Amino acid sequence: MLPRADRWIASWRPSAFYRYLNATPKHATPLFQPRLFSTTVAVKNQIGPEASPGGDGKQSLLSKMGEAAATTFASVLVLATGFAAAGYAYHKAYKYLQLKKIENAFAPGDPVLELAAVGKQVPAPPNAQHWIMREEQAKVDKIIDGTEKGHYYLIMGEKGCGKSSMLLEAMRKIDGEGCAMFEAHADLEIFRVRLGKALDYEFHEDYIGGYFNERGPRDTTALLDIERAMNKLEKVALLYRARKNKPLLLIINQVHLIRDDEDGKDLLELLQQRAEAWAATNLVTMIFNSDSYWIYENFKQLATRMEVMSITDLPKAEALTALQKYRQRYFSEETDTSILEEVYDRVGGRLSFLNRVARSHDMLATCDRLKELEKTWFLNQCWILGSEMDDDVMDSQKRSSAAMVLALALVDKEKEMEQTYDPDKGHILPWYPMHKAQEIMTRADFIREFDRLNLFTITSTAQVRASSVPMHRAFKEICAEPGFRQFLEDTLERIAAIESLGRTRELVAKDLVLGGKYRVSFPLSWDGKAEVKLVQKEDPKN
Repeated sequence: MLPRADRWIASWRPSAFYRYLNATPKHATPLFQPRLFSTTVAVKNQIGPEASPGGDGKQSLLSKMGEAAATTFASVLVLATGFAAAGYAYHKAYKYLQLKKIENAFAPGDPVLELAAVGKQVPAPPNAQHWIMREEQAKVDKIIDGTEKGHYYLIMGEKGCGKSSMLLEAMRKIDGEGCAMFEAHADLEIFRVRLGKALDYEFHEDYIGGYFNERGPRDTTALLDIERAMNKLEKVALLYRARKNKPLLLIINQVHLIRDDEDGKDLLELLQQRAEAWAATNLVTMIFNSDSYWIYENFKQLATRMEVMSITDLPKAEALTALQKYRQRYFSEETDTSILEEVYDRVGGRLSFLNRVARSHDMLATCDRLKELEKTWFLNQCWILGSEMDDDVMDSQKRSSAAMVLALALVDKEKEMEQTYDPDKGHILPWYPMHKAQEIMTRADFIREFDRLNLFTITSTAQVRASSVPMHRAFKEICAEPGFRQFLEDTLERIAAIESLGRTRELVAKDLVLGGKYRVSFPLSWDGKAEVKLVQKEDPKN
């Protein structure tokens, strides 16, 4: 007798199960639905549902391949169209945002102006009474607010005379609207970055489309990037002129930092071409701020719409007023006029010197320190070595002796001048025309280097003089030292002797035997060559 579980399992034998299926009525729902796909070995490589229960339901391989290809092509076409549309929309939006960012860089309330004003000590309106109003400030205000247009400007003057401060003060009055200012640099890449920061232009560095190019739009030189930035600025300037009826302002400070080489000249040429074109169409007024004369020489060759503004030291009356204001700001005291005049006699009307002196408690001692600093700088750059110098340092001594000769000539000329000090205007420093200074130094290539080193100054009218009043006082002290003139003369004679040795050629004649001699003759020929013959003594046996 089987157990109960065995009897239950045995009741589900296959034969009983199939009998159940066969006994099911035709109108009843079968327990298991028929399979829709064949899994037999014969058709295991065929794909797709059967066409109908009665037919074979098979598609040809070629039709199935065509159907798959069409589906793939449609998918690729849809994706490509979507990507193309998205890329085009991104490209147009990127260009639009670039122009909007550049336009926003000229909007009022630029924080860069506030930072620069603090660094240059341009006072805010509550402290405006301490500001030193120069005579040129009115014209600079008209240039910055767009009243003066149709030109571009080169502002020249010695270091520390207040050129940048005037520009910042004029920008502050209009809250920097329509103005952009940045500092130049000798490296073109850094110049490019600073220009981009001033214009809020990224030079396609954030352009995503560059990832899909073999060469991105940034794979280029710094000079070409600067040209692209100028193109974008021109588009913004066209819109700004149509809306405001005045040009934009682009100020490049310390242009003299650009190197005097091929790259630097290419950059200056690019900037000047843009300045000329924009000045003619009143799109952008460019202002170049420089301490060196060589910038003017480069611009002079192609300049047609350039105006030169020369900024000099303050006259005596304005310098005394400025010094009194500085003293009132820092120490809240009224200084005696005699002390103020003594300070002016020692440092002149240079604003940077007056500001430094006014900050100190002992102003007269600070004036003497400034003179010593200028004297030390000049001696470190241009001291001479006398008659005992080695011939290896002749090139540097040529440069140093030329500077000393020019300094001595300026000191001697001051003694010949009828007036060196005006009670109203103040100091009248001796000067020479640039060509005359080159004649005195017997060299034409040193004077521009001396200008860049702030030893001498070449003004916009090509006048050569000491770079400042303390520097001229240093010249007089150096030239008044005992034995200086003779020491300079010995140095010049040593340089001449070394040059003479370099031009001399030695001819060594070997010892002759048997009474032989050299006969040197100078035939009258066009080439002037000497003829050397060896003459042997005749043998008496012959």
